[in-house]
Amino acid sequence: MKKNKVIIIGSGFSGLASAISLADKGFNVTILEKNSSIGGRSRVFKENGFTFDMGPSWYWMPDVFEDFFNKFGKKVSDYYNLVRLDPSYRVFFGKDDFLDLSAKIEELKKTFEKLEKGSSAKLDEFLKEAEYKYKVGMGDFVHKPSLSVNEFIDKKLLVGAIKLDILESFEKHIRKYFKNKKILKIIEFPILFLGATPKNTPAMYSLMNYADINLGTWYPMDGMFKIIEAMTKLAEEKGVKFELNTEVKKIEIENNMATKVLTNKESFESDVVVASADYHHVEKNLIDKEYRNYDDKYWEKRVMSPSSLIFYLGVNKKLNNLLHHNLFFDSDFKIHAQEIYDFPQWPSNPLFYVCAPSKTDPNVSPEGYENLFILIPVATDLKDTEKTREHYYNLVMERLEKITKQEIKNNVVLKKSYAHNDFKLDYNAFKGNAYGLANILSQTAIFKPSIRNKKVKNIFFTGQLTVPGPGVPPSIISGQIVAKEIEKEFMEKN
Repeated sequence: MKKNKVIIIGSGFSGLASAISLADKGFNVTILEKNSSIGGRSRVFKENGFTFDMGPSWYWMPDVFEDFFNKFGKKVSDYYNLVRLDPSYRVFFGKDDFLDLSAKIEELKKTFEKLEKGSSAKLDEFLKEAEYKYKVGMGDFVHKPSLSVNEFIDKKLLVGAIKLDILESFEKHIRKYFKNKKILKIIEFPILFLGATPKNTPAMYSLMNYADINLGTWYPMDGMFKIIEAMTKLAEEKGVKFELNTEVKKIEIENNMATKVLTNKESFESDVVVASADYHHVEKNLIDKEYRNYDDKYWEKRVMSPSSLIFYLGVNKKLNNLLHHNLFFDSDFKIHAQEIYDFPQWPSNPLFYVCAPSKTDPNVSPEGYENLFILIPVATDLKDTEKTREHYYNLVMERLEKITKQEIKNNVVLKKSYAHNDFKLDYNAFKGNAYGLANILSQTAIFKPSIRNKKVKNIFFTGQLTVPGPGVPPSIISGQIVAKEIEKEFMEKN
């Protein structure tokens, strides 16, 4: 019996999830990866005893990972050791002014109560509503392919949509519960992952607060790349083939069907093509104009999530006053947000994030050393020069040293930066984006770029520029959504 050949472009989370799901159903699956290693934006690099996760560093929504592996008779613990961080993270508001967010809800409520009388009870109310949104949003809604509004014409879903507060802003919603500025900053923090300001983000995304506070912040020992290794191993067990250093140059289309994928090495026959690579790049550069879903005007009107300026640093001593995850909110978020979304420019005094995984994991740095990942959210499509990167490195290091009260810069023995030019070079990222499309109402569900090519029957899209959206758990779900659509249409031809 003939097995339909599926060619998947890109080996990130969505590509791996779709590959595993399709191979499990008997499809002949090959992943083409332009880079020398698997993982897409979640690649890893190692140097001088340091191991750096290059992309995602937060492990939220552990249920999504567990559910994925369970579908194939596996458990997360079959592949990596997952530990819950406590405190979950530290938020700095200035020198000698920080809060540690406990993983224990009763301890967290005490912290809130000290800041604002009555806020502990309000937190219970807020999280109860957020729990509903998480269960409905991550259950009924997030797994929809969003190919038609008819998918959502269901009494249960319509009632759920109303309760999700889709039309109310996150900013307005949380101010019904809290007034204290520090609490508001803490509650608004997860919205940074969604690539929009609280004012423009639907209130339904308080589900992220439930994920943060109730489900917790976790870490796979040896780093986030362990997830990629786990999915790769499972894919290989299912018979998925990998072709590295294989850059796709063209998708050949005949009679409205993709028949071949041409690469820098050879051509691959295809019955189905899944693009887990950058959606815009695939449409603009790999498919002839007449077969594209969207034109240049469409893409220019998209509201993008931020890009990032990242520094990977190896430090030759142990550092004080830092946890695994650290948020530096010692500057004005509104100004930084305006410089990302309203008047795109390099920020004047940015907020930033520091991950020190060596606080949890001794295997990511030499003994007695520290591994730092520093990220500054910035607007997309900015001019990216070494001079600019160095300016922000000095700015951030000065603030980091001042706030944590220690010398760091002179102890840096390994330094690598990563920004717009790298996102474009390595991932063909549209405008050098890091997180895909912003999760605003006009770019939610059926308003996102479609998972299907509307003119070519056997080309599908998955990943952060389509449903359900950016982030590791949504990308894993995205791969499964596409696999289900392919299975429905192409399984019967086996």
